[in-house]
Amino acid sequence: MAHVRSLLLLLALLDEKTTEAPRNPCLRPIYETQYDFRNLEDKAECFTRCGQLGSEPCSVGNLQRYWLNYEVHLVEKSWAERVNMTFVKALVQNFSTATPEDLFFSLKPSQIPRQVIKGEDKPPDRVRLPKSLFGSLPGNRTLVRLAITILNIGPGSLFKGPRLSLEDGGSVLNNRLVGLSVGQTLVTGLAEPLEITFSHQRQPPNMTVTCVFWDVTKGRAWRTLSGLGPSSSLPSPALSLWPFLPLPSSPPLHVALASSTVLALTRISQAGCGVSMIFLAFTIALYVVLRLSRQRFKSEDAPKIHVALSVSLFLLNLAFLVNVGSGSKGSDVACWVRGAILHYFLLCVFTWMGLEAFHLYLLVIRVFNTYYGHYFLKLSLVGWGLPTLMVIGTGSANSYGLYTIHDQENRTSLELCWFRSGTAVHALYATVHGYFIVTFLFSAVVLALVAWKIFTLSSATAGKEKGQHRKGLLTVLGLSSLVGVTWGLAVLTPLGLSTTYIFTFFNSLQGVFIFCWFTILYLPSQSATSSSSGTARLDQAHSTSHE
Repeated sequence: MAHVRSLLLLLALLDEKTTEAPRNPCLRPIYETQYDFRNLEDKAECFTRCGQLGSEPCSVGNLQRYWLNYEVHLVEKSWAERVNMTFVKALVQNFSTATPEDLFFSLKPSQIPRQVIKGEDKPPDRVRLPKSLFGSLPGNRTLVRLAITILNIGPGSLFKGPRLSLEDGGSVLNNRLVGLSVGQTLVTGLAEPLEITFSHQRQPPNMTVTCVFWDVTKGRAWRTLSGLGPSSSLPSPALSLWPFLPLPSSPPLHVALASSTVLALTRISQAGCGVSMIFLAFTIALYVVLRLSRQRFKSEDAPKIHVALSVSLFLLNLAFLVNVGSGSKGSDVACWVRGAILHYFLLCVFTWMGLEAFHLYLLVIRVFNTYYGHYFLKLSLVGWGLPTLMVIGTGSANSYGLYTIHDQENRTSLELCWFRSGTAVHALYATVHGYFIVTFLFSAVVLALVAWKIFTLSSATAGKEKGQHRKGLLTVLGLSSLVGVTWGLAVLTPLGLSTTYIFTFFNSLQGVFIFCWFTILYLPSQSATSSSSGTARLDQAHSTSHE
């Protein structure tokens, strides 16, 4: 009888438990190992329930962590290759770390992410994974398991964060998040950008869009990467910063050139560099002949400086042609070396153009008290030594690597070894842009002062000698090729594509201009030389060596 009473009591307790009202699934304890179909649907209800007026409270932080760890579960603990639910679509696949091409995947919200085959038109919603990504993963492995996820978070409060509080009227674009994960492996410092492209309806005039990522390392919230916009790429991302999408804001747009434009500019540069190298070789050969045939020519410093500039420019053109022709071929070390060599000769050209301006200043502006012992030797130590120190400092920071230019469709237009993306951008600004601005401004000021002196002299002697203004103008044009005025056209390139073509054309022919100036200056007879412009006379008469 006691046994029967115990059984009846147990049945009563079970009946009472089954009639108890279910607990709020959005507050229920969350076990991050439970990713079966029933639990996923249970938690997906919270996308709608959380944040609505009159709804029950939600454990927002736990729910966000649950979905963030879902991708790790797919990569490390699940055998599923595809997930197809109304609220989540996922592709999980193994890829070779030696993949020879960039990979593209479609992110159409209504479909499971799929790989875009070669030759297929790029879909409007897509992700591009550069081939360098797989090779940069830590560890010595031949395969990597990757999960690409599209999560429909609905209009609720999940994944809003402090930045998108409902009171501010902010919202997640299309209410969808895109996630990429290689498990718990942190991937940073990529040589090429990882790109995610979204399509959406035109936004109202009072709403702007920005690109952000969900930072799980510094308080779960949206973070903005500097310079990122609706047409931008994600530079050097950490794949564990899941997910990434556009949100309200208004950063500057990234401007990309069409592939045909990049190809045309590359061809113009290659042709101009080839022609320049020929004429620079003629300049160097002419100097050797004159040095052997004219005893006085050996002691003059001006032609030595011109030839040093010619040599550095010749080697820069050669390094550029080799770099563009090689692209991403070879090892990372070989690419590092090619980037360092290109950087070194570019700095040499900038330095020797600045030294041309310095010599011109002593020759024409200062004139008196300009004796310096071992003058050309000191100039050479600066011209070749200063760039060496700058390259050593830049290389020690591991700033050189593969540099990629992308077109408007985010396809690779050009690859060359230069400064890698990420923190190397600061080194690029300091050692290239900043250094160029300093040398160019100094050269421009000196050239302006020289031009003022030349035309002042021309005005004073206009009645005695015909054509002084024309000779003065030719002299200024010749000197401008030595101090690198054509490089100054770079500041005009943001004005439009036409100025980019002008800069590319004229700057790639600097070697031709130097040859013409060298020929006019040193080949005429002594009588013709004596009647030329004042600057030409000074260049030949007052530039003897102080060694």
